Amino acid sequence: MEKLKLTVMKKGTEAEAPCCCGPSCEPEGGGDLPRWITGTLSTPAGTVQTVSTELSAPDRWEHVKCRISSFRTRYTVAPGLYAVGKPVADSDVFVSANYKLSFDALRSSLVDLNAWLLVLDTKGINVWCAAGKGTFGTDELIRRITGTCLEKVVSHKRIIVPQLGAPGVSAHGVKQKTGFRVSYGPVRAKDIPAYCASGHKATPEMRTVKFPLMDRLVLTPMEINPAMEKFPLYALIVLFVFGLQPDGIIFRDAFYGGLPFIILGLIAVIAGAFVTPLLLPFVPFRSFALKGWLMGMLATFLPLQYAGLVGQPDTLLRIAAYAFFPTASSYIALQFTGSTTFTGMSGVKKELKIALPVYAVFGGISLLLIIAYKLQQWRLL
Repeated sequence: MEKLKLTVMKKGTEAEAPCCCGPSCEPEGGGDLPRWITGTLSTPAGTVQTVSTELSAPDRWEHVKCRISSFRTRYTVAPGLYAVGKPVADSDVFVSANYKLSFDALRSSLVDLNAWLLVLDTKGINVWCAAGKGTFGTDELIRRITGTCLEKVVSHKRIIVPQLGAPGVSAHGVKQKTGFRVSYGPVRAKDIPAYCASGHKATPEMRTVKFPLMDRLVLTPMEINPAMEKFPLYALIVLFVFGLQPDGIIFRDAFYGGLPFIILGLIAVIAGAFVTPLLLPFVPFRSFALKGWLMGMLATFLPLQYAGLVGQPDTLLRIAAYAFFPTASSYIALQFTGSTTFTGMSGVKKELKIALPVYAVFGGISLLLIIAYKLQQWRLL
């Protein structure tokens, strides 16, 4: 076994030259290295960066930003080979996505372990979603194994892929092209130490995909934010429609007529993006579109029936509300399919194929009813 040399590197010092093994030690655009880089490790294939298993306060704050903002779209690490602890030639190789949240979950679970981390270029997408989109796939895994000269770094021919990445990886294809045998690790990164201690055997518990309340809760901002970014435009359109009169925009009509629909729109967002994900296992139907529609209908019925948001004489408006807001809630809830492990790519495509025409029909009905209401208000109908 060839001895590997650890080189401690302080922040701000000049990094060693890039190698085929992993990403360049020099950060993009110059400046200090990321705080989670702790040094470098010399291997027969070149220099590999070593990473910390401890998540710092800035790391955790970035995780919060990643959950609540578009920061997640650029939250990535450079693809390549990294090291945890002081791995040697027979140490395990774990595969991860280059989405930093996935990478952090893996490295923070390897406390007191010595291992290699092979990071694929998944375009900043997590393992589960990237496997469905094809970026966490056979071709990319083969490219990274050969591009990092992994066969020179390790003396074995085994590589451990996260179980949620299995749909995108052909173990046979990888072995045929590289000689490396693919093993599928546990669902949760935190189970890796126990998985390694048992001789790389996963228990049924480790293989079980769970999606508990807390997991669903932390993902809801990813659905709420996109909807709320469009909400100001929706509110302006509503105020314009209700304020529009033959002699101009009447602000009093805009406010008193449009406010109920703005409130109902906000409730529809909450029903689709927050309540439906939170109550996902308890809401009837398997379809996310139907789950969202049911919660949207309930969220529309209660304010209209008991809060009197739209007056009884305005029959057209009430019908328009029942046509539009449950549909909007359904559409928003359907977006949550991309955040769960409850669905597959084929199921999502099938549901979209059915739901999108229905959304178009109900949206059109709502628009026609609003036009009819305005014409009636102007005494043209």
